[in-house]
Amino acid sequence: MKRIQVAVPNLSGNEKKYVDDCLDTTWISSNGKYVKQFEESFAQYLNAKKAISCCNGTVALHVPLIALGLKSGDEVLVPSLTYIATANAVRYCGATPVFVDCLRDTWNMDPVDAERKITKNTKGIMPVHLYGNPSDMDAVMDIAKRHNLFVLEDAAECHGASYKGKMAGSMGDAGIFSFFGNKIITCGEGGMIVCNDEKLDAAMRQLKGQGQDPNRRYWFTEVGYNYRMTNVAAAIGLGQLEHIDEHIAERRRVADWYFEELKDFTEYIEFQKVTEGAESVWWMFSVLIKDNVKISRDEIMRIMDEKGIETRPVFYPMHVMPVYEDKNAQCPVSEYVSSRGINLPTHALLSREDIKFICDTLKSCILG
Repeated sequence: MKRIQVAVPNLSGNEKKYVDDCLDTTWISSNGKYVKQFEESFAQYLNAKKAISCCNGTVALHVPLIALGLKSGDEVLVPSLTYIATANAVRYCGATPVFVDCLRDTWNMDPVDAERKITKNTKGIMPVHLYGNPSDMDAVMDIAKRHNLFVLEDAAECHGASYKGKMAGSMGDAGIFSFFGNKIITCGEGGMIVCNDEKLDAAMRQLKGQGQDPNRRYWFTEVGYNYRMTNVAAAIGLGQLEHIDEHIAERRRVADWYFEELKDFTEYIEFQKVTEGAESVWWMFSVLIKDNVKISRDEIMRIMDEKGIETRPVFYPMHVMPVYEDKNAQCPVSEYVSSRGINLPTHALLSREDIKFICDTLKSCILG
């Protein structure tokens, strides 16, 4: 039986050629030409002044939080409906993530709930562009300006998306991206921080390189971290970045196929709505199972797995996790979306026939 995976990387460009060059020249660690080329090319792609490579997306969140001065006793507004790395990075700094509910239609951070949860200890806000769908950045930036908060965009899943003509990840004080194997472009593992501030860029580069003085080798002026990306990973990333527009176009085509196959089934399912003024890159095409469906979301996923179709549940809300449990968080929309949402296979190697099979199987599960 053919198995349809939820995510598969498309490695059809110069990735192997560049990796072979790393091996042939022995430049395989964190020094080498591909690190600089990848950083510069990524910054140019996003119309950002600076891009800083890291070994994964989680540490890419940690570094700017430190550089922005986050410390013990501080609070940061974080959507509850996100991957746990967003909250973990805040906790690494000794600070407290304050969980914000999501909007019912876009599944992104609810600006009204965010502003309601600001206290005298709030220092920043971290919008997450969930599943490739940009948050309402006008609302986020307005809140930040009025309350003197920093903005760190978690664009881990959102390479190439835009909001009102601006690239996701480029609008806050800093933005981050992940290059894990299931992302739109990948290094296997990797991350990138982007910003437009020279001083912030310098501080973050020093932090991710063990705190070494950039002008004096092996002289360390602060406690830093070994968060560097290898030349091999950067080589893969550069090969991917050269074809990012194609990768995004392929995902949008897959999304269009899903919409076409499921357009007459909205009595039983609903789609994630794209934020007004935004262009999603559909990292994960997802649906909510409506309340009138008798079979459970988890049972649907189990049957689809038996039929050879891998799916994923929408993220669990952070405020129900054992490590962050907060019975006073009041994020009912996040709980609802999490309990009813399914990520369907979304990647460039899917055919029209694959999408039809996935949708026909989903329909048969629901209708019985």
